[in-house]
Amino acid sequence: MISLTHIGAAQTLYLSDRLIWTDEYAWSPTAAETRFGTTGALMVHVGKKQAGRLITLDGVETEAWLTRGVVAQLNDWAAQPGAQFLLYLRGVSRTVLFDHSRAPAFDAKPVIKLQDGVEQTTDLYRPTFNFIEV
Repeated sequence: MISLTHIGAAQTLYLSDRLIWTDEYAWSPTAAETRFGTTGALMVHVGKKQAGRLITLDGVETEAWLTRGVVAQLNDWAAQPGAQFLLYLRGVSRTVLFDHSRAPAFDAKPVIKLQDGVEQTTDLYRPTFNFIEV
C-alpha cells in the first residue's frame, strides 16, 4: 500500500497501488567530483549523498485513479511551501517534499472530461507526483 502522511497535520491519504515509480533506478547514492590539481594530477572526491533522491510516481499510464476529493487535498498539500510528508512506498517510509523545481509538483488528469459545474468529489483522476527525498 502506498500512503502519504502530512507530518504537520498528522493526516494520511492512501494512494493507488498502481502508481509506478518511474525513476526508481535513475538515482545513485554515490556522489563524485573530479578535477585536476595545480600539479596536473587528477583528484577524485567520492562520497555518499545524504538526501536529494527524486521520486516520480506516475498514475497516468497505469490508470492509478484517485477521487476528485483526494486530488483536491493533495493539491492543497502541494501548495504548502516546505511542507514535509512521509511517503510509504515499497515497504519503506521516506521523508519527502513536493518538488516544485520539476513543475508541476503534483498534477491530475480527469479520467472522464465533464462539463463545468457537473464535477463531483467521486470523479476519477490519473495523478502524477514529483517528490524529492529530504
